[in-house]
Amino acid sequence: MTVNSKENLLTVQKPDGDSVTYNPARLHGISAYREIERKFAIGDRLQFNAPNRELGVANRDLGTVELIDPSGQLSVRMDGGKSVSFDPSKMRHFDHGYAVTSHSSQGLTAERVVVNIDTEVYTELINSRFAYVAISRASNHAEIYTSDIASLASKLSHTASKSSAITLAAEQAVNITS
Repeated sequence: MTVNSKENLLTVQKPDGDSVTYNPARLHGISAYREIERKFAIGDRLQFNAPNRELGVANRDLGTVELIDPSGQLSVRMDGGKSVSFDPSKMRHFDHGYAVTSHSSQGLTAERVVVNIDTEVYTELINSRFAYVAISRASNHAEIYTSDIASLASKLSHTASKSSAITLAAEQAVNITS
């Protein structure tokens, strides 16, 4: 691979040995991912990690594998109730769906929720909004695991309110005239 930063060009070698040069800014509608082999069985949880109009699934939609036919076609009962079927050799944007991020879980409910909060990683994301989203997904039971229980309460009590441009401008005007 070679890069021409001045002209914003990237040259890559294809599997057949040929090289192709292109401007990445001109590419639209591409998918970049790393292919990893996964094994699925009936009853496994599955999460789509890209939208697919043909199937009518959105990014991060969850379901349960109901059938794997002899040709490898998967039939999945989505959490919303509908069933979808697809050929995993053609539709590759899915993975196991047993654990999801707090962001992906918004709007979902689970009987049991396990939350891992590492107080040393991504500390700016540990706040009261995160705590509410993560814990309120549970309908019956929630467990929190953390790297530092002594500091957890103070970190989760931090607010992460977003301000609109109008609010920010008004606050700045008050500060200037005060």
